[in-house]
Amino acid sequence: MEARIIAHLIHPNIVRVLEFGMEDKTPFLVMDFAPHGTLRQRHPKGTSLPLPTVISYVKQVADALQSAHDERLVHRDVKPENMLLGRHNEVLLSDFGIAILAQSSHQQRPSDTSGTTAYMAPEQFRGKPCPASDQYSLGIVVYEWLCGMYPFQGSTAIQLAMRHLFDPPHPLRDIIPSISPAVEQVVMRALAKEPKERFGSMRDFAAALERASFLDELSAEAYPLLQTGQPPSLLTAASPPDDSLSTLPASSADDSQPMLD
Repeated sequence: MEARIIAHLIHPNIVRVLEFGMEDKTPFLVMDFAPHGTLRQRHPKGTSLPLPTVISYVKQVADALQSAHDERLVHRDVKPENMLLGRHNEVLLSDFGIAILAQSSHQQRPSDTSGTTAYMAPEQFRGKPCPASDQYSLGIVVYEWLCGMYPFQGSTAIQLAMRHLFDPPHPLRDIIPSISPAVEQVVMRALAKEPKERFGSMRDFAAALERASFLDELSAEAYPLLQTGQPPSLLTAASPPDDSLSTLPASSADDSQPMLD
């Protein structure tokens, strides 16, 4: 059932399933080839990325996840290792192998805790994954892309799980003092402990992050204006040095009249 649904997930940012079936009682999937590896391979652990690059990745992954959620599928294992790069370097979300049909909480089994500990939402540890769980996981990825670190640290899987369940994320501004409050606020909302406190959808999360990035750019452009009183476009047209007139003929310097226009 799930393989059939996954096979019908047609989206430019989801790895296409070409065939599926059973071979000697073993299920199999044949998927499209992504020639440029994964985002984890392109950006190894510890790498921090420019905000525009992060925004580009997030928009693609969030759109893919929104498409899956619209089909009542929760990915449950969103991480850079499952983000492939296609022929034109587009991001392709892969590995829906542990994706399940999103059901009401009373239908979930307590053992439904599949995922990767560093990226799992609190409710996944309780066996109650939901569409907002994927948003939390993508929020972890965004945090990691921005500063090169996980928001939670733990020497064991149990310790890390407890951090996800009960500890607030380490503030991004402590690691990146230059980060804008708007961007940090969006990331922290995606990492809220309760699913209902996160954004209403993957699309809302991506849009909010993009808006925060735009505000960050406007603030950066406004900074020179606040410091000098001149628009940024005029700052590049600096006044000529005092001795610039010495390169002109004497008559040009003496006889020139002020321009009225």
